[in-house]
This record gives sequence, C-alpha cells and structure tokens, in this order.
Amino acid sequence: MSSIEKDGVNRLVVLPFAKSVEISFKSIRVRFFRSLITTITLVLAVSFLSFVNVGTDIADGLLATGDINLRQALIRAGYDLEAQDTAVGSSPKQRWIIILSLLVCAVGIINAQLMAVTERFREIGTMKCLGALDRFVLRLFVLEAAMQGLAGASIGAVAGGFFSLVNALLSFGTVAVAALSWSDVALSVLYATLVGILLSLAGVLYPAIVAAKMQPVEAMRVEQ
Repeated sequence: MSSIEKDGVNRLVVLPFAKSVEISFKSIRVRFFRSLITTITLVLAVSFLSFVNVGTDIADGLLATGDINLRQALIRAGYDLEAQDTAVGSSPKQRWIIILSLLVCAVGIINAQLMAVTERFREIGTMKCLGALDRFVLRLFVLEAAMQGLAGASIGAVAGGFFSLVNALLSFGTVAVAALSWSDVALSVLYATLVGILLSLAGVLYPAIVAAKMQPVEAMRVEQ
C-alpha cells in the first residue's frame, strides 16, 4: 500500500480529537454510577493527601511566628518537634499511610477500568470492525480517565485543604489562618490535584492497552 493510500486510510479511521472527547464524555454519562464510584475513590485518597500537606503548611506557619505557646500547642496536637526545628516534616508513619492510601486507590481504579473493558467488549469490537485503530480506543480510555481524574482530584484536593483549615481553626484558633502562607497552601492543593490526575491515568493504562489490543472478532463473540 502506498503512503498516499495509508494516509487516506488514517483519515478515514482516525476521528478528530474533539470528537474523541465528546465520545468519552458521553461514555462517562452512560456509565455514570460506575464512574462516580471510581471518582469517589480518587476523591478520598487525594483529600487525605491534601489534608496532610495543608496541615503541614499550617504548622510551619505557626512555627514561623516564634511563639513558644504555639510550639507547645503543636506538640500537644501530636507534632514531633525538637527544640531546634523550624519546620514540620511528615513522619515516616504518615508517609506510609499516604502511600498505602494512594496504592489502594490505584488498585481500585485498575479494577473498575478492567470491569469497564469487560462490559464494553461488544462496543469495542464494533468500533474496531468499523475501522477504529488501536490508538483511537486507547485514546478514549485515557480521555475518560483524565476527565474523572481532573474532577475527582480537584474536588478531593480542595475538600482536603478546606477540612485541614477547619481543623486548624478548631485546634489553634484564628492565629492558624493569620500565620498561614496561602501560596504554600495553593501549591499543596495543586500538588495533590496533579498526583490524583496522574494516579487516574496510571490506573487506566493497563486496561486501556487490553482494550486497544482486543481482536474485533473475539470481542463480537462475547455474550452480553
């Protein structure tokens, strides 16, 4: 087949990116409740990460005041501080809890996406019989994961930061907000959001490859 013929085939089977986004969005709407469960899993994991990071920013702001009473209040609140410490670092136990929560979230996303592939055997087979390339099927699953990741990670990061601020107000009073660096809070929320999006994309990678490599004939044979 000549290069011109190949280009013609590619133009026939590859849809515009905007159309791929539209199809992915409609797929999420059709499978709303399954998508909601996956998104909630991501919200919980990211909100915990954001809660911890913003809590650390608040503690650093209180330490920066140099007030000995606030230092003692932080120690009573459970922060492990030495006399020379000027910043609060996350403990190894805290880091492991965060890592485990993110891993559990990733496993949940992978499981949900594999189930989605199983449910969509006939749909995927139909698309491939109509000429859809592997990369088009892969793109659909990645776009769906990106949409869910953006929504879940954003909600989780903002919610975690909000509850961390509420907890600080209840524990330390308004001085916690007054001494806070809002730029650090914004970075912590942004960091949690990016981690959530990457987690969602990483979780869908293997299921998306399985879907893309599926043989059309085998997919069409599956009983629904």
